[in-house]
Amino acid sequence: MAFWNPWRGCHRHSEGCKYCYIHKGDAKRGIDTNEIIKTDKFYAPVEKKKNGEYKMKSGQIVYLCFSTDFLIEEADEWRKECWNMIWERSDLNFLFLTKRIERFADIIPSDWYDGYDNVTVGCTVENQELADYRLSIFNKLPIKHRNIICQPLIEDIDISPYLDNTELVVAGGESDRNARPLNYEWILNIREQCISHNVSFEFRQCGTHFIKDGKLYNLNVRELCSQARKANINFSRGVL
Repeated sequence: MAFWNPWRGCHRHSEGCKYCYIHKGDAKRGIDTNEIIKTDKFYAPVEKKKNGEYKMKSGQIVYLCFSTDFLIEEADEWRKECWNMIWERSDLNFLFLTKRIERFADIIPSDWYDGYDNVTVGCTVENQELADYRLSIFNKLPIKHRNIICQPLIEDIDISPYLDNTELVVAGGESDRNARPLNYEWILNIREQCISHNVSFEFRQCGTHFIKDGKLYNLNVRELCSQARKANINFSRGVL
């Protein structure tokens, strides 16, 4: 597993960004998140050792732009170089998430065709309105490996019309003292949709404010992922 952030900075784009951890962390350090700049790790996937081997070891998943959005407008002039590096490193598997899926068709490389084998795209949704908008676009795009990320989930949603050709759905709540509550029933509902379509499902994290069996729990941030794992409700496709 490796992380690659060729640029940093982002803008709040929709309701799911309200308590974004990137903005909160930058604010504590006095950094302006809205300033999009290239990082000194821009060429990380193709950097080599003195012996000519790539520094980034073959075969691993590379989490791309997990502190920004790979499709953000300000990075348009830099993205072509990134696509070239992704193509060169066909021995790595790149994964990025986006709330800007409507931009995707206009900024893919000329040799994309039906998608690169080594790229997984995750489309992030947080409520029904944006699930319908983004996933209706997502389903029509030429992408070989696609995930749906329902995090932070802020209401009950139906994504069943969009699950064809989806490999994984991730769901989770919001992390902040003012976070909107996550109802466990919403998670179970998405899980059932995934099972019905034989799509892998992962409950990634509880919300800071978590409703289960009608009772509200207030959880510590460090407990959110471990509590989700304890639920033991993840589903792997093909096990039916």
